[in-house]
Amino acid sequence: MNARPVFPELITGREDGFIDAPWTIDVGWALRGHASCDFVNRRLEVPLGKTAVDRLIRCHELVHVRVSPYDIHPLAVHPELSQRALECAEEYRVNSILQRLGFDVTSLRDGSELNAAQRLAANSAWDEAVYFFVATIGTGAEKDFLKGLRRSSPQWIKPLQVMRRRIVSMYATWSVDDIGATTREDVHQLPRGFELFCVPLARLMMSVAGASTPQTPDELRKFRRSLEPGGRRAPSQKFADLVLDDSLEYVSVTRRCNARRDRPDVSGTALRYPNRLLSDPHRRAFARSRRAPGGVVVVDQSGSMDLSNEQVDELLAATPGAFVVGYSHRPGDGGTVANAWVIAQRSTRARVIPNGNVGNGVDGPVLRYALAQRHRGDQVIWVTDGQITDSNDHPCEALSLECAELIRRQRIVLVRTVAEAVKVLRLGRPTNGESPQNFGRVGAAWAKMSM
Repeated sequence: MNARPVFPELITGREDGFIDAPWTIDVGWALRGHASCDFVNRRLEVPLGKTAVDRLIRCHELVHVRVSPYDIHPLAVHPELSQRALECAEEYRVNSILQRLGFDVTSLRDGSELNAAQRLAANSAWDEAVYFFVATIGTGAEKDFLKGLRRSSPQWIKPLQVMRRRIVSMYATWSVDDIGATTREDVHQLPRGFELFCVPLARLMMSVAGASTPQTPDELRKFRRSLEPGGRRAPSQKFADLVLDDSLEYVSVTRRCNARRDRPDVSGTALRYPNRLLSDPHRRAFARSRRAPGGVVVVDQSGSMDLSNEQVDELLAATPGAFVVGYSHRPGDGGTVANAWVIAQRSTRARVIPNGNVGNGVDGPVLRYALAQRHRGDQVIWVTDGQITDSNDHPCEALSLECAELIRRQRIVLVRTVAEAVKVLRLGRPTNGESPQNFGRVGAAWAKMSM
């Protein structure tokens, strides 16, 4: 093979302070994953052959040299986005520039796309299918990828095509100058083209990847509306992952919660008070440890419900050893915002109680977490209205049934207010209050289970 030299040093026109310097060229291949642009080490891996595909891949990587961020990692500016979404958004941006410059991007394919689609479908990897598909839009790989999905998961085709139409319409009127703009207002910002093109696209991809695949025409309509500006996210039909807030500052309460308290006794394993053999008529020289009364309280802080310091103090006064956890998930968040926080943990309490994040979204995971903190004899009390929602804050019958099963199996006590939780803690047993079936969607699921 006669190698063709590549000179990224000749690329000019960047307006973000990029400094020209020598590059190292590594021999790559016309295969996915074997061509890359490394700004840190100034290494360009590209195929050096004469074929049209080799030339197109070289042009693709040179466009990266011309427009991609080189000194600021996008996640440092937008930590709420995923690395994978940003990578695929940038691939689509670079391919869009090539297409507008007159290159035939339909030849960008390596033959692996069909098998890749079938593997993703076999693993039910809808999220990765979304990202992979966006990176192939407009290229020859797109057709092969959809062909593979049509064989394995044909129900994925329509939502992906809906997303494709939305993405194409978003950038249909953009010029090459707009898409590849490298200007920025200060050194801490990303190039303008990346910021305005890739960041919104990454958010859209993450929204689609986090949604459940629509199965009915009505679900497909809701999915389509969710992609419009200001549209509500489509249902995910799954809980968000539990993200505990580890930044809270804790202070000791007046009485050491759940601390062991040694009391003199006539028997035991530790001779703690030998002087009592002479001074105590009952000769209570041994020590017996007792714990302060405890309990686990889970507080739904979604919507308008707020939890005050006074209410926490009342809880701890009723049961000094209580473990209190609050929760509320921001709809659509991918794990960057905490959705649960320990308000009191046996001997300490949070100095400042976090506010909620509007939605529920993590009901099941936080209940399982709370159950894991329970000591023998502890009651588990859930302060809730019973409205269970998925990670995008949509109601979901399957998730309601999951929580109802936890309530039934673990004998979780449901109350509507913190004041009611205090009453249960003071009594040391469930009250004859409302039946679980009166608590919103989880109550309806409870009633269905009892039939």
